[in-house]
Amino acid sequence: MSSPPALIIHSLPHLRAALAPGLPVTLLSAPGAADYAGPAWWAALLRAGGHTGPSLLDCASSPGRALEALTLHLPGLILRPCPGWGQLAALAQAQGAVLLTAPPPALNLGAPGAAWRLTPWLRGEISPIPAPPP
Repeated sequence: MSSPPALIIHSLPHLRAALAPGLPVTLLSAPGAADYAGPAWWAALLRAGGHTGPSLLDCASSPGRALEALTLHLPGLILRPCPGWGQLAALAQAQGAVLLTAPPPALNLGAPGAAWRLTPWLRGEISPIPAPPP
């Protein structure tokens, strides 16, 4: 079973914009958001926006932040392979949480022009905005 299209959100206004079309969506935090904003921020953001669907908090390579997220019963995490990944994967599975090693393709609502791409992206009509070269 596949997840709905993913949207990277950075704030409550982004979350509200993501839900406004009324289409299935997977909410995704910015890369490494667990490190700088924390799992409690992500949980509070989802709660404030009333989102109960699929969501993924990006924990980068921080197993401690992933464990913190699991103690908050967050439904989905991204954690790059690191020491302890296997144990966290087992804990996630026991809780019914999703643990991925990389984020899915996503439209970043913080990118220029993302607002007009939102509904076509959620309908599967277009690809996300390509990331700028490093």
